[in-house]
Amino acid sequence: MSDDYQIEIPASFIALYLPPGRLKPTLPRAELTARYELCEDMAQMLTDTARTMEFSLGITEADVLQRVGQGLRGEGAVVSPDEATWVVTRLAELLDWSAPR
Repeated sequence: MSDDYQIEIPASFIALYLPPGRLKPTLPRAELTARYELCEDMAQMLTDTARTMEFSLGITEADVLQRVGQGLRGEGAVVSPDEATWVVTRLAELLDWSAPR
């Protein structure tokens, strides 16, 4: 069995590539898996950065998440805007912070 099929991609991520009324994502499985791994890794790597921002800048959790989201959507972004939103939401989950609104 391929490693690609051993990775469980959450429904919240699959939904980014699932047009209304469709049952199959718009990306092939291998590409969807690669995009998910990139976004999950990014959220994991941003946890320390987010905590540092909160304390060193003296800003709220919501402000940290907003700034991270802006950075993910900035020039040269490697994720789509929808993926950036997912990364920020996942980051909040990893930090046990309130999800962004």
